[in-house]
Amino acid sequence: MSELYATPDGATTPITAIDEGRGPTLLVVHPGGNDATSWNSVARLLADHFRVVRVRRRIYAARAAIPADHSMAVEAADILAIAALLPPPILLVGHSSGAVAALEAALRSPTSFAALFLYEPPLATRTPIGGAGQQLARAALAAGNPAEAVKIHLREVVQLPAPLIEPIFAASAARAIFAAHAPAQLADTDAIDALGVGITRYAALTLPTTLVEGRSEEHTS
Repeated sequence: MSELYATPDGATTPITAIDEGRGPTLLVVHPGGNDATSWNSVARLLADHFRVVRVRRRIYAARAAIPADHSMAVEAADILAIAALLPPPILLVGHSSGAVAALEAALRSPTSFAALFLYEPPLATRTPIGGAGQQLARAALAAGNPAEAVKIHLREVVQLPAPLIEPIFAASAARAIFAAHAPAQLADTDAIDALGVGITRYAALTLPTTLVEGRSEEHTS
């Protein structure tokens, strides 16, 4: 296992990625609410047959300063900067908000990738994904309760059933991880909503794409 470093045009700090395994290249963009280590178990399973490169999304880095103007354009530039270090063909894998970032990267440079594998990209198909829930979550964060902000996000934005939310926060370690990433999670949602409602922006993409749907059908149908 090693680290990759790249500095996208216009960036003042590098973007990094975890690089492990050998074989065809999988470039993985992790979901919101956590960091690249959330894919540790999957990466271990794949590394015997693939080169698995996991982008460390900059807003989820430890002690990251999250700019008010964070955007999916920044995320896309970071992905493309890491992709430029890798030999083709590259299968771009995105998970949740990371899947939206992957779509944005592919939209900007479709020839950088051989195909897309997207797990539940939370695209705003009919209404913004944040809405009133995002405002409630931001209020909780401003009041100094990041764990509650994430609970609201999971309930109101992700639409995770309430009985599933409390067990997630039962473990203190998991609660601490979610709380630490709360500001980034809310910035993530704002960045997705800034793209607008509808999926026509991706209509021109012709890359082979596998879409896997999970729990939040409202945002992916």
